[in-house]
Amino acid sequence: MPTAGELRLSRVVEAYAAKANDTRHKCFLSYHSVDADAVADFVTSFGDVFIPKVIGLSESDPLITSNNTDYIMDRIREKYLTDSTVTIVLLGKCTWSRRFVDWEVYSSLRRGKVNRLNGLMAVNLPSIAVSDTSKLPPRVDDNLPRTNGPDTYARWYRYPTSSNQLSGWVQDAFSARTTRNNLINNTRARKINSSPCS
Repeated sequence: MPTAGELRLSRVVEAYAAKANDTRHKCFLSYHSVDADAVADFVTSFGDVFIPKVIGLSESDPLITSNNTDYIMDRIREKYLTDSTVTIVLLGKCTWSRRFVDWEVYSSLRRGKVNRLNGLMAVNLPSIAVSDTSKLPPRVDDNLPRTNGPDTYARWYRYPTSSNQLSGWVQDAFSARTTRNNLINNTRARKINSSPCS
């Protein structure tokens, strides 16, 4: 049963996705369901920058009952990330712990018969500290730059202060699909269960 926050998010996404603007990139928003209200606020504030797509997985999704993980990953791409070009992982306190977030990021970075590569970026929601690396999903962290290290595929940002700022970040992630795709690190084993988060 969807929470009030998830229902609100669904309505907000529908409203912003329906706005006609051919210059916006379709962005899949990966998040923890407890942050649905904060994600709805993000879309309300910045929905003019991108076309939002947010249909996340839940324990009740029939897809989860399959034992074929490759099938699951193909279906995530086909059913949930379809036609998006950038995945924005919206980071709250427990986003890192969710297996569904890991699966969505894995599918975003996976090339295959039904998979088209997505750009990848992470954005802190206002509820977490600016540089708390413990809040990063491990697969996202695998693709982020280190201090004085080589370039990487993804980027991690604080909460945006303007639509122009977010637009630049989305464009960078979109361009990375061709300019930095050789830097993708998607070798981590897929998360089997969600981790406890305190």
